[in-house]
Amino acid sequence: MKISKEFRWEMGHRLPFHDGICKNLHGHSYKMVVEITGEINENGMIIDFYDLAVAVKPIIDELDHAFLCWENDKIVRDFVEKHDMKRVIVSYHSTVENICSDLCNRIYNSLKEMKSNNFQELCVRIFESPNASAEMQIEFPQKRE
Repeated sequence: MKISKEFRWEMGHRLPFHDGICKNLHGHSYKMVVEITGEINENGMIIDFYDLAVAVKPIIDELDHAFLCWENDKIVRDFVEKHDMKRVIVSYHSTVENICSDLCNRIYNSLKEMKSNNFQELCVRIFESPNASAEMQIEFPQKRE
C-alpha cells in the first residue's frame, strides 16, 4: 500500500552560480508530496496522516516565508542577517534537487524515530513550480521482527 500527503510553503532563494535569471533573488510557492509505501498495520494504516504531519510540519514551519541561503553567499547572507530576516542557512546551493535531498533525508530520519516496522519506502517530490520538480526515494531497513 502507498499513502501520500501534500504540504505547501512559500520560500525565497537564489542561485549565485547561475548565468541566467535565477542568480537574482526570487521565490517559489513550493509543493511537496510525501509518499510512504508499507504494510498496513493492525489499525488499517501505514501511518496516521496526523502523525505524518507531526513529522513533517516542523520542517515546513522552518522554511515557510524564509530565505534559503547558501552559507557561502556572503552578499545575501550578510543582508538577511543584518536585517534580521527569516532565513535558513544551508551548506548547498538551493536547487530543487538539493532541497529535495535535504528534506527527504530529514523526513526519513524523523520517521525512523517513530520506530514503526511497517514502512518500506519514503518518496519525496518537491515542485518549485507547477511544472518543475525533483524526486527522491529512500528505502527503510528490512522489517524488524
